[in-house]
Amino acid sequence: MTIDIIDLTDPDYADLNAVQLAMVRAAQVKKDKIVAEADDAVRELFYLLLKNDNARSYVRTKEEARIRAQADAEIEAVREDLLYQLAYESIGSEGNEYGPYRYPENPNYNLTYAQRFLVVRNYYMQVESNPAARLEAFGMDSLARSYLGEFYQTLYEQLASYVR
Repeated sequence: MTIDIIDLTDPDYADLNAVQLAMVRAAQVKKDKIVAEADDAVRELFYLLLKNDNARSYVRTKEEARIRAQADAEIEAVREDLLYQLAYESIGSEGNEYGPYRYPENPNYNLTYAQRFLVVRNYYMQVESNPAARLEAFGMDSLARSYLGEFYQTLYEQLASYVR
């Protein structure tokens, strides 16, 4: 697999751990899928226009540019998400005198509330696969109320939306 979603020769990414490399590979797979879908759409457009004797039209040029621009925007979103995940993973790998940061055993209070939201959401998404049981467990979590602050209700509503 060729990795070109990010530049791995950059010193910031030279010594990625196994989890971070898995994140990079998953993002690369998403990028490759987006590129393949865009190529398929361009090919289908060409065949459609060729069938109607319009293969050299201005419509083709404009539509191909639109498809490529949309694919580039999706790839950039995947790339930005990957960079955020890598930065978050490096924050999460640290710890204090109580051990590595991990919710709920040793929550990291140095994170912003948005980052705490992601930590708690990921914890509950991994711990419980049943949406109703996940919501019930989250509702009984008293640490989450203080840890998340105003984001508690947002996460509660998000978890409740999976039940419906």
